[in-house]
Amino acid sequence: MAMLVVAGAAIAADQITKEIARAQVALGEAVEVTSFFALHHVRNTGIAFGLFPGAASPVTILTAVAVAWMLFYFARAGARHPLLPVAFGFLLGGSVSNLADRLRQGYVTDFLDPVYWPAFNLGDVFITVGVAVLLAIFVAGERHPRLHRRGPARG
Repeated sequence: MAMLVVAGAAIAADQITKEIARAQVALGEAVEVTSFFALHHVRNTGIAFGLFPGAASPVTILTAVAVAWMLFYFARAGARHPLLPVAFGFLLGGSVSNLADRLRQGYVTDFLDPVYWPAFNLGDVFITVGVAVLLAIFVAGERHPRLHRRGPARG
């Protein structure tokens, strides 16, 4: 349930901010916020951060497969760590929101533009944070392996 709440909140936040960006910033226009950050309305037919532009069909298919895998994996592994629902919720929410854009429009609206990095959107942020949390969970798990149920090895 927690995963779905996080995913729903991520989808809502991403879709609302994209709609605001489309309504307030003309396509191609950039509004400087600071010397290192702008709101820049662009259409992204590639994947996160503008990688592989023009690959909308393969990206849509891969995203749909990734969403299905996340749902399957979480159904099997969701209770293993208390942060897994949050991590998968962010991943699922960001992925579903961007997938909905691709299916509806054929592209994703990006608008957050640090001058040193390609423009992106909140869905990309949620995906990135979800991956970072998953990596932290797995790294922490490797650093603190579970004890075997049979007890310590005798030797």
